[in-house]
Amino acid sequence: MKIALINENSQAAKNAQIYEALKKVADEKGYELRNYGMYGADDAAQLTYVQNGILAAVLLNSGAADFVVTGCGTGEGAMLALNSFPGVICGHVATPLDAYTFAQINDGNAISIPFALGYGWGGDLNLTYIFEKLFSEPFGGGYPKERVVPEQRNKKILDGVRAAAFKPLPEILKSLDRELVKGALAGERFDEYFFEDAKSEELKSLVRELKA
Repeated sequence: MKIALINENSQAAKNAQIYEALKKVADEKGYELRNYGMYGADDAAQLTYVQNGILAAVLLNSGAADFVVTGCGTGEGAMLALNSFPGVICGHVATPLDAYTFAQINDGNAISIPFALGYGWGGDLNLTYIFEKLFSEPFGGGYPKERVVPEQRNKKILDGVRAAAFKPLPEILKSLDRELVKGALAGERFDEYFFEDAKSEELKSLVRELKA
């Protein structure tokens, strides 16, 4: 699994702390972790939580990432932004229990964490516990286990509804403000990671066009 970490500007100062907690768990699982920043509050490329959604959608739909970890002050804005795009199912995760039930019941591909609200003493430990429970078992296994069949059935229904409700991502990206999209893809290491990892030639070509 390839995991992408994305921070927006209000919580960029916590990037290193989040990265270390996530890397510890990713390394134990044999997963690859890409840190797309922001790396600090003074980064030249400033991401809003709306741009987190754009960046996450590009990474997930292109195959550059299999899972995205992101957030904002409350976690709500980033969750809403990510869920505004096709191919992204993002849960709001504040506790290890949230992480486990989201992975097992909802089988999504992104989480949004509140990195300010309620983030006090022990916040670093809570992050580690969240990532441990999130990746503790294969996704979609159901909880409780006797509910696995209806839960998997409902997930397929949801996937069908979302497929009917969204336009294709390239069409969406082309219709958005060009500077907004360019800003979302302007991170210091975006080009290095994205063009190495992305599997969709259509999206790679479109990203080059949008960044030109």
